[in-house]
Amino acid sequence: MSDRLVLKGDNTLQGTVSVSGAKNSALPLLASSLLTDRPLHLENVPGLKDVATMLEMIGELGKKVESPSPNSYIISGKVDRSLAPAELVQKMRASFLVLAPLLARTGRAQVALPGGCTIGSRPIDLHLKNLVRLGAEIHQEDGKIEARANRLRGEEIFLDYPSVGATEQLIMGAALAEGRTVIHNPAREPEIDDLISLLNEMGAGISLGRCRLKIEGKEKLSGARHTVIPDRIEAGTYVLAVCATGGDVRIEDLIPRHLQALLVKLKEAGMKMKEGENHLTLDIEKGSRPASMNVKTLPYPGFPTDLQAPVSALLSLGKGKSVINETVFDGRTDHVPELSKMGADIAVADSNTIFVNGTEKLQGARVEAPDIRAGASLIIAGLAAEGQTTVTDLKHIDRGYENIADKLAALGARVRRVS
Repeated sequence: MSDRLVLKGDNTLQGTVSVSGAKNSALPLLASSLLTDRPLHLENVPGLKDVATMLEMIGELGKKVESPSPNSYIISGKVDRSLAPAELVQKMRASFLVLAPLLARTGRAQVALPGGCTIGSRPIDLHLKNLVRLGAEIHQEDGKIEARANRLRGEEIFLDYPSVGATEQLIMGAALAEGRTVIHNPAREPEIDDLISLLNEMGAGISLGRCRLKIEGKEKLSGARHTVIPDRIEAGTYVLAVCATGGDVRIEDLIPRHLQALLVKLKEAGMKMKEGENHLTLDIEKGSRPASMNVKTLPYPGFPTDLQAPVSALLSLGKGKSVINETVFDGRTDHVPELSKMGADIAVADSNTIFVNGTEKLQGARVEAPDIRAGASLIIAGLAAEGQTTVTDLKHIDRGYENIADKLAALGARVRRVS
């Protein structure tokens, strides 16, 4: 039997918790190490299964990976392979981000179609058709992508949708392209800004306008030393946990402006909090229930899709009827039947709309985490529920949250991990 979390709920949280480095930033930053032979030193890298997969990936491609201290990595050496191991790419979607760096460095890349969480359709067409715009020849067959280009060339690109992955892919490819690339309607998530910062530290020529990116391609890039930004989704998960249980908690090492869509919604719903430059303090009376709200997930700076499932758990304990509309991913609703097992009055009207009728109490139950953020939702519900909750299938949670059980236990949560 795999590990599981056992929670005894109906207990407030108290104390201080620190946020780890952002998984969704660390993964493209690690992929960008393929763009240079010089050493890249990354700090504040979270200890997650997805990070371990990406480190194994770049090691298989020829890079030397060293860890001089916890959460710190030095990646150096030359890329000596253009074939990304399929078994690693299929473990998580972000592994697909090695496509453009491999192509830009070696002139060829062969990458399997990506895996990861099952959260609806996540097409890669924006990645591929716009790499073709940069001069790549791409063939797709037998579940893999093969790309070739003597050297990518700069081009003007308009993204039909501000896809985070496509934007990251194109930025990395264009950094070594010949000439200037302009990307209109790029994703604007903080993790994109972090990638741009690192690449510019490596000598790239990237400037960010209001609705476009300009990338002046370089012959080569150098090394750099860079600290990964805090994980806004982890931070938001702790915010929602405190709102669900009540308590007095200070969340440190976060950037509150990265969470404004969530924080404004929660303040409107009656949750009390104070923002600092790099911390947030919550003072939530036990038994407080947020007012109902309508939530619509959108690309940044809109409400994050990765907090849709966690906020569903809180709204299950809210006052009145709430409506959640998921516009980023199709069918990201696997947490709904699991929350129902705990007594939540929650239902999916279609593949993208969730109706929640808040109730005063949830009841502990045995539930399964079908993906990373659904797992976080069930943890939040378990912390607030009466009785005991067991969350099984932790492999997904371990992909997105560093030491979440230990961090919650330090706040007074009654939670333990058992085999």
